[in-house]
Amino acid sequence: MSHPGRVLSGVAMGVGACACFAALDTTTKYTSVSVPLLMALWFRYAFQAVATTLVVMPQRGLAVWRTRKLPFHVLRGVLLLASSFIAFTSLKYMPVGEFTAIVMIGPLVVTLLAATMLKEQVSALRWSLVAGGFAGTLILIRPGHDAFAWASLLPLCVLVTNASFQLLTTRMARTEDPVTMHLYTGWVGALIASLALPFVWTELADWRLWLGLCFMGLMATIGHFMLILGFQRAPVSTLTPFLYSQIAFAMLGGWLVFGHLPDSWGLAGIGMIAVCGAAGAWLTVREQRSRVEA
Repeated sequence: MSHPGRVLSGVAMGVGACACFAALDTTTKYTSVSVPLLMALWFRYAFQAVATTLVVMPQRGLAVWRTRKLPFHVLRGVLLLASSFIAFTSLKYMPVGEFTAIVMIGPLVVTLLAATMLKEQVSALRWSLVAGGFAGTLILIRPGHDAFAWASLLPLCVLVTNASFQLLTTRMARTEDPVTMHLYTGWVGALIASLALPFVWTELADWRLWLGLCFMGLMATIGHFMLILGFQRAPVSTLTPFLYSQIAFAMLGGWLVFGHLPDSWGLAGIGMIAVCGAAGAWLTVREQRSRVEA
């Protein structure tokens, strides 16, 4: 059984990671006006790759790179890079809070994929939560409404790549070191993005844009480290509901930096997604306890 203090510190790490990811998304939207997307993407991954290597290598040495599943590490890195590229594109056209809320139905999408691809048994209540999450997404996107924009569909593409990334991560985490996975993810993204860098590099006259790019890399690196530490200290089922705090942080960032707040329909959709997602995590806890008691 996990010590209460250790679990509490894990939850704090998870919430801190959500704040970092919201800051990353807010800064991405700010820089996307003047910085080419692929250039920003390269900074984000290069910073993570170099910073992680400098922190880990002195402690672990070359042993941290050892793996028998290199192709899966590459695939995992490609999936996350694709997810980041689509996310960066989405943030260029969408408010941060609404984008984050749509992406946060990811766990519900994983439930759907697990039922259809992995043939897992899914209860009627969980199917209801999945339906509620998708209903909240439709309210947020509002197809057919005057406020609808095709850019609102881009986060749905993020869901597909991110859900595939999560499923692969779950399978690899059974045998692979989380630090090794984190290292390969950063370097795969950085190396692939480097191929496009000579074609998109732009001289930036405003020092604030350079600061923003470095801040993006810093927030991504710290956020992923904190998330790893959070899952090491607290059970997944305990930590997951708190990850929906990222929606609140994203709305706060959108308001502070861009002066934007969702309208009443947007808030209703965001609320439905947050409630259904958190309830899905609670249902996971209850189902696990039922199996143990049985």
